[in-house]
Amino acid sequence: MDYLARMNIFVEVAKQESFSGAARNLGITGSAISRQIQNLEEDLQVKLLNRTTRKVSLTEEGHLLYHRARNAIESIDDACKELFDLKSTPKGLLRVTIPLSLGLQYLKTPIAQFAKKYPDVTMEVHFEDRQVNIAEEEFDLALRIGILKDSSLIARKLVDIPIHAFTSPGYLAQNTPIKTPGDLTDHNVFVYTRSPSGHVWQYQDKNGEKGAVNLQSNFRCDSVEMMKEAALAGIGIFIAPQIFVKQEIEEGKLVGILKDYKTDPERGLYAIFPPNQYIPSRTRLFIDYIHDYCVRTFVTCA
Repeated sequence: MDYLARMNIFVEVAKQESFSGAARNLGITGSAISRQIQNLEEDLQVKLLNRTTRKVSLTEEGHLLYHRARNAIESIDDACKELFDLKSTPKGLLRVTIPLSLGLQYLKTPIAQFAKKYPDVTMEVHFEDRQVNIAEEEFDLALRIGILKDSSLIARKLVDIPIHAFTSPGYLAQNTPIKTPGDLTDHNVFVYTRSPSGHVWQYQDKNGEKGAVNLQSNFRCDSVEMMKEAALAGIGIFIAPQIFVKQEIEEGKLVGILKDYKTDPERGLYAIFPPNQYIPSRTRLFIDYIHDYCVRTFVTCA
């Protein structure tokens, strides 16, 4: 048996912490497993495993080899899968989580188009605003509007999402003028409760100068759609992604205020996925499809 095959056996024994468990997964006998591990230890002239009647555990040297060998074997497996993907039709389950308002307003159309184009891909789409743990809940992908933070996850920015302040013409007509961010302290500015800093607006002016203002509010909620409805009713002001008010702006039902100021730091739409070295073709194709759609659609909203 070649050296790579022995490494594969060793990795499986370490994963299962058992010779019999590795034998079942690999489809060979327990005695063959034991013999190949012994041959590997003799080749390397080091003890890799501690053996008892109940359990198999790694030695210090075994830990070192296991992590290196496992990464190498997974890289080889990923390369083989990618080669297979290049010549095959994308198929399999794709689980995606998307913010509710973004999904319903803008992404339901491209998702349906993608599903029609790739009928062998089984789509499972969740529209929800909570921050899911995509690894623990076994999602392949999350689309999120926000700031790119350090994380064990991998993120690809799809498009910039400008965030500004909006209200109704009726509210402006009945209240004091708003010329600078500081004027907001005299107004009812809705608080988005899903943001830990929803009571403060951090902004940047057209010259790059930054500032922050504490918001006064008697209306708090966890839904952009609800804040928009409240603004349409003349209750106050809300700060949100500009894409969510495109139609209302065009119809004159809402107006942008403080147009020389934008939310800081800038937000974007990100595709976030677990840090697997191998990304299935169905996931890569979906990300590219949504990216192309967002570039065509969202730029016209800016």
